[in-house]
Amino acid sequence: MKLGVFSVLFGQSTLEEALDKVKNAGLQSVEIGTGGYVGNAHCKPAELLEDTQKLSRFKEAITSRGLEISALSCHGNPLHPNRNIALQHHEDFQNTVRLAELLNVETVITFSGCPGESEFSLHPVWVTCPWPDDFSSVLQWQWEEKVIPYWKEQDQFLKEHGVRVAIEPHPGFVVYNTETLLRLRNECGNQIGANFDPSHLFWQNMDPVVGIKELAKANALYHFHAKDTGFDQQNMAANGVLDTKSYRDELNRSWIFRTVGYGHGEETWRSIISTLQLVGYAGAISIEHEDSLMSVEEGFEKATSFLNHLLIKERTGEIWWA
Repeated sequence: MKLGVFSVLFGQSTLEEALDKVKNAGLQSVEIGTGGYVGNAHCKPAELLEDTQKLSRFKEAITSRGLEISALSCHGNPLHPNRNIALQHHEDFQNTVRLAELLNVETVITFSGCPGESEFSLHPVWVTCPWPDDFSSVLQWQWEEKVIPYWKEQDQFLKEHGVRVAIEPHPGFVVYNTETLLRLRNECGNQIGANFDPSHLFWQNMDPVVGIKELAKANALYHFHAKDTGFDQQNMAANGVLDTKSYRDELNRSWIFRTVGYGHGEETWRSIISTLQLVGYAGAISIEHEDSLMSVEEGFEKATSFLNHLLIKERTGEIWWA
């Protein structure tokens, strides 16, 4: 396993400045944003696909620093009921796949998407309970009429370009847990797997170790994000975990995203890293920073130090007995 970072963390820096930060921190890989909700500050696929000189400079910027690309990421919603948004995110995805093929990058990351409740919707509708029966009907319509047809087509597109997609299970989209990820893969094709991010699973009361094993059994573990979740026990006891307050309202939320080690301690993350090793995962541990209580620099530094400590133990075998 190699330690890396999701470059959108350094979205205010140029590509070269961002890559220098990655290299100077001693990391080995970088995940690069190419569109969708995460933007394309460091990589504009449509431009690189049209200009071989720009493409060569882009590749040189990475390889000259001894880095490799773990994935290209265009987290979007190609099933959005707003046709303009859906088309843009679909184009971002397909251009990212084409670029990944040229760069010999195996993995593209995105979301499954989420449709509305009908052909007349304006906004996505995420169903979280089966009753009243309206919700079950909406969920059936979403999967049968939108999700499965779209991702069957994309699975074929991915095969044609020799690329796989790592869908990130994320609340708010139709794929949000292990079960829904495996359903999408089983219904639509084996080019579809998971970008595993424990931070979205912790607050759903899922055990990341179990999730890693289940996905690995299905050969569906494609990429890994290192991000944590912290809980406010009092707010959670009063209101539960379905929390729609702003992520900036940290004092009143039941949970917030944290830098690794600041939501769950070393024992939890040691088990996660050990399980990745146990199932044979050899990809990147890609740091993602969304901790509103830390600056970018502080969060990146703390996450790098914390994970390097664990990965050194993993490489020497010490982690198995700690």
